[in-house]
Amino acid sequence: MSDVNQKTAASRTLLHQFSVPLSATRRGARLARLLAAEQLHSWELPLDPARLIVAELAANAVVHGRVPGRSFRLGLTFTAGGVLRIEVTDARGESLPTRRNAPSEPTESGYGLLLIEELTDRWGVRSGPAPCKTVWAELDLAR
Repeated sequence: MSDVNQKTAASRTLLHQFSVPLSATRRGARLARLLAAEQLHSWELPLDPARLIVAELAANAVVHGRVPGRSFRLGLTFTAGGVLRIEVTDARGESLPTRRNAPSEPTESGYGLLLIEELTDRWGVRSGPAPCKTVWAELDLAR
């Protein structure tokens, strides 16, 4: 039994951590994707699908979580257990993303969270600190 507990604790041990505030603009969303790619490269981790997930979560923060004069934050962590966690925190805690089915008619938007659902092993939303929310996604890279 102790081996299981040790393995669980080891899998949560952080190997790498990165966090940066960015302007809640299209330029900030683009910069989030570029910085994430550079950080993943420096950690010698695969760029995709993480780069796509960062792009989608950052775009959502800019479009749906923007408050004038407030930034959003990109966070990346990588654990000893091989889990890459991507977090994007924006200033609109009252505006939570919801899971929904694919649009019945072709549209230009509405596919973002479906993409996140397909590309990640887990994702969710955490409220706070007020007035913010964090949308997170995890990839099990050890598999």
